[in-house]
Amino acid sequence: MTFEVKGNQFLKDGKEIKIISGAVHYFRNMPDTWRDIFKKLRAIGCNCVETYCAWNMHEKKPDVYDFTNNLDIARFIKTAGEEGLMVIVRPGPYICSEWEFGGLPWWIQADENMEIRCSNKAYIERFDKYLDKLFDEVRPLLCTNGGPVIMMQCENEYGYYGDDKEYLAYLRDGYIKRGIDLPLFTSDGTSKENLLDGSIEGCISTLNFGSRVEENFKAHDELFPDSPKMCMEMWNGWFDAWGEEHHHTTSAEDYAKVVDDMLSRGSMNMYMFIGGTNFGFTSGANHYEKFCPDVTSYDYDAMLTECGDVTPKYYAVRDVIKKYVDGELPEVPANREKKAYGKVKLTETAGLFDNLSNLAEKKHNDVPLCMEKNGQGYGYIAYTTMLNRDYTDTTLSFESLGDRAQIYINRDLAGIVYINDEKLELKINAKAGDRLTILCENMGRANFGPKMMRKKGIAGRCLLGSTIHFNWDVYCLEMDNLEKLVYSNETPVEKFAFYKGKFSIDEAKDTFVKLDNFTKGFVTINGFNIGRYWEIGPQVTLYLPASLLNVGENEIVVFESDGIKGEPVIEFVDTPILDKNL
Repeated sequence: MTFEVKGNQFLKDGKEIKIISGAVHYFRNMPDTWRDIFKKLRAIGCNCVETYCAWNMHEKKPDVYDFTNNLDIARFIKTAGEEGLMVIVRPGPYICSEWEFGGLPWWIQADENMEIRCSNKAYIERFDKYLDKLFDEVRPLLCTNGGPVIMMQCENEYGYYGDDKEYLAYLRDGYIKRGIDLPLFTSDGTSKENLLDGSIEGCISTLNFGSRVEENFKAHDELFPDSPKMCMEMWNGWFDAWGEEHHHTTSAEDYAKVVDDMLSRGSMNMYMFIGGTNFGFTSGANHYEKFCPDVTSYDYDAMLTECGDVTPKYYAVRDVIKKYVDGELPEVPANREKKAYGKVKLTETAGLFDNLSNLAEKKHNDVPLCMEKNGQGYGYIAYTTMLNRDYTDTTLSFESLGDRAQIYINRDLAGIVYINDEKLELKINAKAGDRLTILCENMGRANFGPKMMRKKGIAGRCLLGSTIHFNWDVYCLEMDNLEKLVYSNETPVEKFAFYKGKFSIDEAKDTFVKLDNFTKGFVTINGFNIGRYWEIGPQVTLYLPASLLNVGENEIVVFESDGIKGEPVIEFVDTPILDKNL
């Protein structure tokens, strides 16, 4: 296959082609579902699939790379090709995508010389190493090498962020030097300012929007009259943040009309075709006037639901696409079976205070250092100290906090301070010899905008009254290995605790975890973190893919930070609930 751009046309094997694509993120979906998703892409009329690449997943630690399991991008691309799809790859290094830190690895924040998304030397050195490894996976699969990859993106929505043209040129030239010999592109917002700052010569300029096709191409038509017209992210829904309403949806009729308008003008990539899941601690956040952490589900009101079911929107769009393709479309595959396994009582408990040393090695900070300076990326961090004297209605205050702190005097909760509070402070009462513990939760780094480099945990001085309190023991609770927890059958004294139970099944099917009696925390199944929950919603259930279940015995562990409201019972149901008001 050959693929090229001539004037305002895309050419495949020398013939004009309209790209009809859907966004599927390999890292948000389990590998055993990829082929089913691709078949549903073909059945809606798509000839292409697009994906971002998540640097922070491929390089969780400096110079240690992972391209296995649901990070196996080469397998993802090969499978797409086998299903008759072309592939568009968007490596970043920044991707946004409502993904933790916009796909950048947390550990680059520990470098005091680091400035992201510009010509900063420290940043260039790091992403150069990453792109070397990533492109070794992707290069053999370029269409110029007989594979299905037809285009690749440099950066992402840079016109919203900065104006360093030398940086964009460096990225573009780096792709070419690494043997990426196919069309390159940028994607940006639709204003003239976005396009002037985010585009670079040698890269096709594409747009991101969700409606009003003619209006949104106005500036593009003026600046790039002889360039292909493509919407690289045709938004069909949106994402949810904790504490908001689940109202970020687009009707099937409205979206189908936008698809029709766009295809009458050029090419498109539906964002998202399937959203998938922010497993573990991978969901990002927006941070402008206030901090808005994203929920675990990335359902996005897309063509397929989070678990891969076709929707009314899917069929409405399919009816439109039929007008633009030759021949009959393939039959739509059936949805995967779901199963309600019922209720499971979690019979064992492990208090966090009793297990701090089982979860992490103790460190010492003179004053509390942020997560990043303590060598930690995700999860929670506990700062604990012995008080030297009595305190009566004394203000405990923080210079900076990321993102939510629970303050304990011995094992009694004194209060909670959240980044969105008007003041980052709390009144405490304590005696000499009491132990003060501050448990901070990283609820997701900002994935967009100027506050991306905000640190997690306690960043800056922690004051008791008007004086700095020194001498802290610190436990970095990544929560990525819970095997050393010591459980008992007793009710834990403190609110935050681990609850463990076991259940057996005779067949593994997709299911959803419902946690009516729990307040806030995360869930692991057979050691895999399926994500965060929080009673404030809107998300109620957590998606549990069949591939994470064992036929026979399974183990579930729930970490609860705010205290349960009844018996420690969870329920496996066969229907997702993404809106607590339903």
